Amino acid sequence: MARGSTVFVCSQCGHSSPKWHGQCPGCEEWNTLAEERAPAREKGKTASRGAGAAGEPTRLRDVSADRTPRMPTGIAGLDRLLGGGVVPGSLVLVGGSPGIGKSTLTTMALGLAEAAGRRTLYVSGEESAAQIRLRAERLEAGSAPGSLSVPVIAETDLGAILATIEAERPELCVVDSVQTIGSGELTGAPGTVGQVREAASRLMELAKRTGTAIVLVGHVTKEGSLAGPRVLEHLVDCVLQFDGERERTYRTLRALKNRFGATSDVAVFEMDDSGLTEVVDASARFVEEATRAPGSVILAAMEGSRPLLVEVQALVSPSEVVPPRRVVNGIDRNRLALVLAVLARHAGVSTSSSDVFVNVVGGVRIDEPGADLAIALAVAGAASDAPLAEAGRAPLCAFGEIGLNGELRSVAHHDRRAAEAARFGLGEPVSPSGAATLREALRGARTGLQEDSERQIA
Repeated sequence: MARGSTVFVCSQCGHSSPKWHGQCPGCEEWNTLAEERAPAREKGKTASRGAGAAGEPTRLRDVSADRTPRMPTGIAGLDRLLGGGVVPGSLVLVGGSPGIGKSTLTTMALGLAEAAGRRTLYVSGEESAAQIRLRAERLEAGSAPGSLSVPVIAETDLGAILATIEAERPELCVVDSVQTIGSGELTGAPGTVGQVREAASRLMELAKRTGTAIVLVGHVTKEGSLAGPRVLEHLVDCVLQFDGERERTYRTLRALKNRFGATSDVAVFEMDDSGLTEVVDASARFVEEATRAPGSVILAAMEGSRPLLVEVQALVSPSEVVPPRRVVNGIDRNRLALVLAVLARHAGVSTSSSDVFVNVVGGVRIDEPGADLAIALAVAGAASDAPLAEAGRAPLCAFGEIGLNGELRSVAHHDRRAAEAARFGLGEPVSPSGAATLREALRGARTGLQEDSERQIA
């Protein structure tokens, strides 16, 4: 047997190289190549090409495509994102930050499925059975009766996990997490590119062959993307992203990929001692706590196909450091930089010597250009230290994209956003339909403020 060689594999894209590079030649990410032992090849043997037998193609009209009934999890928001429930034989990946509630969500799904008479299995590579029981006791008394009846196995060996699933044949299985599983046939440690790829591909083959729906729990990187090779997201049938802040109670669940349904929806949950509870009317929760203070604006956003009203708050204060700080929570920092540049160039609101803080209240993350106008109005209001809504009146609502020339651009679902604002008595939102430029929007939004209030901040 020949000696195995050493290769360097990228943790992001899986690209392999015989020598180390600071920047991956495949995805151009920095410091992502890790050393692994390549499998040895027997001396004198080479990879064969074209040795397989030819397959016989079948016309699509002749392919049988029976409608497989979906398996509801009992969690309405999760079922809606999955298109009505989990498809038997599918592989679902749920990713999120540590402590965000991934294990709680999957344990609830298993408990409700067990209570409905379905066969389930929980495979944990991170917790012991005793630790899982403590969480199940809390859920059993709360939102997921049946959690204590879920069969549990604490195992990290891929071969043992596959054999257990093969023997038990559950209808729904959760593997928590894919980064902790290792195969003795590979040399890398659990969590490396090769191990994650091997675990996902073997579990996918088992799911398709047995009809077991398998839910993989995955970690995320510090940038917020799913950890592991990109091939992991390509292998699975559905990718769900669980977002939120550990210090806040609200969580958002989004479908980034779904082979069996749409990706245009979002579910909002509230975390409490009894588990996760879906917030059916999230806008009502956020609007009722909104203020009319300077720098506060209601954003009519779209989360998938659903309108969502959230409060955007801004604070502008003299800076003591160079360059001044730009701190954001819930929006993209680069998007704020764009809005501040347009405010200074086309609206006369300069923050070049001021610290700017922008926060989306409730721990919600907004990632759409329609938030530009609300951010700009909030920053302008905070800069002038004047409220944008009169006392006793509803808070100001806005949405719209801002161009680099200061023009306002329309965004999708204008009618849905306006209707959601009207449902809570916010009146007509400030939007591209009522103003052509950012300066016009600022002038129209200010109440009791004239051009002299559009001053620069020293």
